[in-house]
Amino acid sequence: MKASPGARSWIAAGVRHELLTRALPALRHDMAAPVSVIRMALLMLKRQIGAPVIDAPVCEERVALIDNQVSELVEGIRSLRDWELATTDDGITRSALVAQCVGLMRAAFDMHGVELAVDAALEPREGETRWPQGAALRYLVLGGLGYLHDGASEAGAIRIEADGGNALRLSALPRESAGASPVLDAHRAPRALAIDAIALQSLAEDLGYTVALERDSVRFPLAPG
Repeated sequence: MKASPGARSWIAAGVRHELLTRALPALRHDMAAPVSVIRMALLMLKRQIGAPVIDAPVCEERVALIDNQVSELVEGIRSLRDWELATTDDGITRSALVAQCVGLMRAAFDMHGVELAVDAALEPREGETRWPQGAALRYLVLGGLGYLHDGASEAGAIRIEADGGNALRLSALPRESAGASPVLDAHRAPRALAIDAIALQSLAEDLGYTVALERDSVRFPLAPG
């Protein structure tokens, strides 16, 4: 029986939830780091204020540091809105999209012995096209990474490349035998919520994009349709 549009939307919602769950450790780290700096700065500021002679310039430095970290914390909290598909955004460049997704997942992939390699053509440059629906594209790239991570056999790296001027290609590269780690392999149990071809196709269709899937590669344009 073929899944109904409603069923595909429920599948896509489940995939988005799983992808956000996988990205949460990096998001939490980005928000927790400023809190640690703020606490340390407040402790040092308290000591400065309690000293027999108050060093005003040093206190001003501590206040400036706290103010900067509060701004970063607020920015991190606001960035959670970027994951809401209903939110209207200003779009995103291809290089920024790739950098964000790699930053979110690199640590988790490294733990499983999978390297994320970004092609030099995806370095930021002036005058890049901004593609609409940044939240949807973020889910799509993370979904492609998850599909290759979960499904490609013995993947040692996932390469992210520009495909023409308006698309991305993600390819799983086999692990070199010399690079295999028995310790990593022993802790790489199959995920109960693995992202397979049906899950990724449902996600893409629900978001309004088309993807071309092979066992070891994913290609999709950055424009919906």
